[in-house]
Amino acid sequence: MTETSAVAAGPSGSERRGGVVRAARGFGWPAAVAVAYVILQLVLVVPGSGLGWDETVYVSQVARDAEAAFFSAPRARGITYLIAPVTALTSSVEALRVYLALLSGAGLLLALWVWRRLLPAPVLALAGALFAGLWITVLYGPQVMPNLWVALGSLFAVGCFLRAVRDRSDRAALAGLCGGVAFVALMRPSDALWLGLPLAAAGLLVGAWRHPLPLLALAAGAALGCAPWAVEAYAGYGGLSARLRRASEIQGDLGWHLALDDQVRALDGRLLCRPCDIPWRRPVTAVWWFVLPLLVVCGVLAAVRARRPAVVLVPTLAGLSMAVPYVLLIGYAAPRFLLPTYALLALPTAAGLARIGRAAWPRPLAVGALAALLAAHLTVQYVVLDSAAARGRTNRVAFARVAAELARQGVRPPCVVSGAEAVRVAYLAGCASRQTGGHDGSITPARLVALARGRPVAVVVAGEDARPAYTEGWRAVSLPDLPGRSDWRAYLSPAARGESTRGQLNKSRTEKRN
Repeated sequence: MTETSAVAAGPSGSERRGGVVRAARGFGWPAAVAVAYVILQLVLVVPGSGLGWDETVYVSQVARDAEAAFFSAPRARGITYLIAPVTALTSSVEALRVYLALLSGAGLLLALWVWRRLLPAPVLALAGALFAGLWITVLYGPQVMPNLWVALGSLFAVGCFLRAVRDRSDRAALAGLCGGVAFVALMRPSDALWLGLPLAAAGLLVGAWRHPLPLLALAAGAALGCAPWAVEAYAGYGGLSARLRRASEIQGDLGWHLALDDQVRALDGRLLCRPCDIPWRRPVTAVWWFVLPLLVVCGVLAAVRARRPAVVLVPTLAGLSMAVPYVLLIGYAAPRFLLPTYALLALPTAAGLARIGRAAWPRPLAVGALAALLAAHLTVQYVVLDSAAARGRTNRVAFARVAAELARQGVRPPCVVSGAEAVRVAYLAGCASRQTGGHDGSITPARLVALARGRPVAVVVAGEDARPAYTEGWRAVSLPDLPGRSDWRAYLSPAARGESTRGQLNKSRTEKRN
């Protein structure tokens, strides 16, 4: 029986139950991979890490005792819903990191579990290890960013899709497909579009899969997940088309932008490469990126030879589709953008490595060479991860010093911070962040000056940047250096009365009384 006819017929009830039992018995290795993934995060990333700029925007939306930062048009609130149970109870960054590390490990396990009837457990374990072993995956596991969750949701949804078209009586797979796509859309609506396109095409073009239920589940999931973003577009952005237009502007005007080379350079450990006009100093960090297509092709050929191409071809096509906007339509790069692609391509890559391993066995030299290459790959990933995590710890200390200095100078709640790095500084200082221009413009200079009459306002400036004209007459103070630039300073409104200011004021009042 060919794969297509087997898919159309579907397994019987007894075959399905027996397959589940056998798959569950052999699922120990994927479970071990998920546990190891959590441990790596807790040991290498969580200790001493602080919130990044984007993270602070998301956390501020649901944090206790914090004013929400400006929420720009491209963002979606899925990640804020995910962290709300923790931020409602505590403001501890460590608690939030541990929660997300545990949740991401459980998410990886669940995404692999869906595939247990489609691929052997050893291949799934290898796929999970390849994905979880990337420095990007480990770094973003405990972070308040949506990209990893899009990756796990996409892996889950594609597995459910294949199960649903394989067995039309599998109601759990249909529900999982709907829920998985809705989850992806809730995190990043645009990613759900690129995920849904190849799945819808496969459901329409493959004769044995042409059934309305999987397509309906796919469409319903996309609609449910995108609904909050669309409603918010009309409530706060002037309509759906206006929000889409503004989102495109903020992302550099979506259009033809070949960013493959930018993504390669960003693998050196840069979390955001915009503009990505930097030298490629450590090419070794991208060797795996160039080997990846070869292993994917090898995995596809192995699946075709085994007469089971669908279980490898569909995730491959979905992964490539989800890479399109980030390598062809956006003129900058961030390694996290391609996490969904890496998650889906991990399946054909694992199948390709398994084929190579079988061909090499039992020749000791071949097996040893393969093991050495994998060890070298993991070593490179660890080195990049260690440097990225160290920068995060350095940033936490630096921003805490700036917030403490502003507090000493009288910038205390209720207060406002504007200017360079305002989002992170304001969050740590307990202030609101407001910008007078740029992508996050949310207040006019005149309105900011009006606010300054009744509360402390700090405008942070770095390096040789000019002093804003509306701060004329405000007190200038030096700030501790932040990473990347020097000569940080702030201009404080008269309402910001620090320790030295209050001392001078008290002295003046005493002299007047005498």
